[in-house]
Amino acid sequence: MVDDKTHATARTRTPKVVAFLAILAMVPVFAALLFLPAGRLDWPSAWATIGIMVAFVMINWACLLRWNPELIERRMRVGAGTKTWDKIWAAAFTPLLSAVYIVAGLDARDGAASLPAILWPVGLAIFLLGAAMLTWSMVVNPFFEKTVRIQTDHDHRVIDTGPYAFVRHPGYAGFVGVIAATPLLLGSAWACIPALLSLAALAVRTALEDNTLKNELSGYGDYAGRIRFRLVPGLW
Repeated sequence: MVDDKTHATARTRTPKVVAFLAILAMVPVFAALLFLPAGRLDWPSAWATIGIMVAFVMINWACLLRWNPELIERRMRVGAGTKTWDKIWAAAFTPLLSAVYIVAGLDARDGAASLPAILWPVGLAIFLLGAAMLTWSMVVNPFFEKTVRIQTDHDHRVIDTGPYAFVRHPGYAGFVGVIAATPLLLGSAWACIPALLSLAALAVRTALEDNTLKNELSGYGDYAGRIRFRLVPGLW
């Protein structure tokens, strides 16, 4: 007979296993987005980018598993009270972000990169900085769910430690780096267009989330008064 403790352990492990399987599923998804439009598999930059993305997500998952394991489960679902505008935003943002990879694939059909190879290490550096900032933000913030809502079911409070001591939305700042780096990693000038549109959409969500927190989360107004900048210290 299985006791309650065993059941609780199984329930705890299940989201972590599902999250790990989701990471593995990234490979065929990214491969389809890149190689189907390209019509070819001999594209080293695409394979390298897939490897970098999967490595980042694996490291991110391992860090959360070590320092913020409950967030793994909570990011796998849409929490109660998620803002309607955020659901609409997500529905528009997903194809927009996917277009970065699809356009890069179309750009690679002739086999020649439209951006100089010297930009690849620049893209890698930007990606690594963004990925590190994003992971740090998720480790520090137990309320870093994937949708915007006031998490009254988890005693939502203001986080002002780690990167949140410098900007109000460091996770978005990290994601900006990841998106901006992608066209450089893939060597595609045309992919810069959907990437810029994705960054604009991200800026809109940042502003909307910031207003939501100011209006509905206790203490956030004072925090915003102390930490003036949303994404980049001294700029914005």
